[in-house]
Amino acid sequence: MPQTSIREVARRAGVSVGTVSNVLNRPDLVAEATRDRVRAAIEELGFVRNESARRLRRGPDRTAGEFGDEPRRAFGVVVEDLANPYAADVVRGAEEALNEAGHDALWLSSDHSAAKEARSLELLEEQRAAGALIVPVGLDRAGIKRLRAAGLSVVLMDRDVSDACAVHVDHVAGGELAAAHLLGLGRERIAFVTGTPEPQPCVERRDGAARTLVEAGAGKPPVLVQDALSPTEGRRAARRIMDMAPRPDGVFCANDLLAIGLTNELTRLGARIPEDIAVVGYDDIELAASAAVPLTTIKQPRRALGWEAAELAMAEIREGRSHQHRQVVLTPELVVRESA
Repeated sequence: MPQTSIREVARRAGVSVGTVSNVLNRPDLVAEATRDRVRAAIEELGFVRNESARRLRRGPDRTAGEFGDEPRRAFGVVVEDLANPYAADVVRGAEEALNEAGHDALWLSSDHSAAKEARSLELLEEQRAAGALIVPVGLDRAGIKRLRAAGLSVVLMDRDVSDACAVHVDHVAGGELAAAHLLGLGRERIAFVTGTPEPQPCVERRDGAARTLVEAGAGKPPVLVQDALSPTEGRRAARRIMDMAPRPDGVFCANDLLAIGLTNELTRLGARIPEDIAVVGYDDIELAASAAVPLTTIKQPRRALGWEAAELAMAEIREGRSHQHRQVVLTPELVVRESA
């Protein structure tokens, strides 16, 4: 006879998989009436927990003192695109903090898809992860509430919110830094290059740059929206810039990948960097310093962002019902190289 699954128990009781998991592992988090309904479904269906699978998912519990008094746990880290070096560095920062505390990180990518993000979060519920650290695409307040009801701590990364734990960089200030630097170089015709879908941090960078340019009397910058935030789209943006009249003498890109592709193509097309066109990127990924024309960029503390998010997620678990949501704001900085 096939074994009854936890999904079947959830369906029979009319609750989520996460609620069944809490009844099995943390019953104090579940209302008494709901606990009774789930336990009745368990008895009716003859559900038996697969203990070996449970240990495989959670890892072996350790004795107190090995990594403190808490057992080893897994936390999901969900970002928009693991192929982006910036996102990979954020996850590494979170993983370093979790590993130092004796826990593990599960790397997940939403690929800018709300549907894929939802599947990833459902997986974390099913696997009874301790928490979710997420750069959200479609996650809303109801989704956060559902994850917490399933027993997960939730921390939003790179988003400015007030009703959840969050860590973000002041991207408006980053955009202001980039624009002020180009203005300080005497550039008068500054364009902004971004991609779609445009994440909220990129919108904030654009807003910060535009505000600085307007206040300086330069007017709002023309905005080139490409199909992605990638080197390929940066090259395509370069061809558009070369066709503009008057041609921009300064370009601020929403990320380093766009900026590197753009700089390479501008050089191939005969533009001198920075004499003809100065270029500023954003992120300060490892490739920025070793590009054909080393890239001036706005450095954001990528690993620190992941580290702080992990600390908040672990604190939420330790503090339990006494936990108060906290927001951490990190500051970007200008790194000057040859492109500007």
